[in-house]
Amino acid sequence: RLQGGQWARHEAPPPWKRWPPTGGGTTCPAMSDLLRKHIGAKREIPPWREVRFRCSFHNTVYDVLKARGFKETDAELDWDLFWCDKEWIHEVFDHIHLQPHQRVNHFRNHYELTRKDLMVKNIKRAQRQAQRDGLLEDAASYAACSPQTFVLPGEYSMFVEEFKKLQAAGAIWIMKPIGKSQGKGIFLFDKLSEISAWKTNPRWMQEREELSNRRASVDKEEEDKKAEPEPYVVQRYLSEPLLIGGKKFDLRLYVLVTSYAPLVVYMYRSGFARFSHARFSMDDLADAMIHLTNVAVQKHNEHYDEKRGGKWDLHNLKLYLMARNDPEKVERLFWEMQDVILFSLLAVQKVMIQDKHCFELYGYDIMISSDLKPWLIEVNASPSLTANTPLDYEMKFALLDDTFTVLDFEKYLEGTETQIGGFDLLYRNGARVGPPESAAYKSYLGCHNNRREQLKRLSRAYGAEQEKRRQQPPQPSQPQLGTIGAAPARPGMGGVAGRRDRGCAQAARDGGSEGPLGRRGGGESRAQGAR
Repeated sequence: RLQGGQWARHEAPPPWKRWPPTGGGTTCPAMSDLLRKHIGAKREIPPWREVRFRCSFHNTVYDVLKARGFKETDAELDWDLFWCDKEWIHEVFDHIHLQPHQRVNHFRNHYELTRKDLMVKNIKRAQRQAQRDGLLEDAASYAACSPQTFVLPGEYSMFVEEFKKLQAAGAIWIMKPIGKSQGKGIFLFDKLSEISAWKTNPRWMQEREELSNRRASVDKEEEDKKAEPEPYVVQRYLSEPLLIGGKKFDLRLYVLVTSYAPLVVYMYRSGFARFSHARFSMDDLADAMIHLTNVAVQKHNEHYDEKRGGKWDLHNLKLYLMARNDPEKVERLFWEMQDVILFSLLAVQKVMIQDKHCFELYGYDIMISSDLKPWLIEVNASPSLTANTPLDYEMKFALLDDTFTVLDFEKYLEGTETQIGGFDLLYRNGARVGPPESAAYKSYLGCHNNRREQLKRLSRAYGAEQEKRRQQPPQPSQPQLGTIGAAPARPGMGGVAGRRDRGCAQAARDGGSEGPLGRRGGGESRAQGAR
């Protein structure tokens, strides 16, 4: 980490942590360089030189912003992009006025999705509404998003009732604090006595009432905070997860939401599986090394693999699953993963405060059961973008580079693209977007990430069209019937920086990209269809 312009303890960073990346990595800025080469050089005013940014982090995010040629600024409000922390959104965002072009990387009330208890509440509410509306298929999809979950202490009575029903079957439950991450405060249990602190106790309530009568209002608030048990969510534990090499794992997937009204969702093709470093067993419920896959937990294991970081690329995982299982079941698994993601976003769409200045890159944690069913564990508003291996750095560099391309600060894109780098459009205009119905695969998730090839086709097509328009002699304007004269062209919208031909853009997108597992496909055309 940089401290005053120098690396901490004056140690040189590892070669893969230097900027720009060295060693022939596949993510040394591809998208920004390609678009500059084929499009930007033909513009009178290269727009990337004017993009100013602030960044609260000195990690991969900062590297990508510098690699794209954006200019760093320390100004409080004079910037185009601010990659901020969540605290800034909560404390400052509502007290400032932003210009239309400025963007920040969080929505105001992102916690409706990313806080464990609120996510469960919103999904349950959406499920009940779908049942009232007679949308039974949608209601079932909401119910399938996450394991059976209760919020304590508020739903303690309902939880106890369900616990007793399943006790004979040997059900195991997992407790998670709603406001913590990296595996902190999580534990498993199979006896109610282990969570007795959350039980409603009349004596405890009486002591609290007596205390409130003795204290002043300020003291009362402080004591109430101490007296109330910490809110937790309790979930049915997946005691039969899918194992590879006898070890448990979960998936980290990346989803970009650029708008909630209307809902616009992009799904990143790449991701990774995070493995535990101990063989799975239900004999010891207290061993976090067996049951928690968080890197913050596993890195303390004596067998931790620093070279790979306990991670496995999503594409390789999909190939492995298809070799060991029925390919149709694996395709359905990845389709259902996208279902889980979409329905969790639809559940919060109406409560999320839409703001044209906001976007969000979510980190979805998904577990797979032994019967190849996906289960949503949690959603992270600030997924870790600090790499712990060279491959991890390359993947996250590409992810962030494509994120900024989708946001299109340089105004390169048409807005009709269905694939931009490694991102595939998943949902827009109330309809799901994906491979055509005739395709052998149902989802681009986990397929070969052909971002470099797609970016080359896209940039060359756009650049060729701009060059063609630049070389054409200007045509005399002809006033339309019933008008005094032709409307003047908007600055920056004609000539060199004119609108690119949609047919050319479509040809770039349909240029025969590779199929989901690296095979040559019949094209990159998408088919839209409502569920």
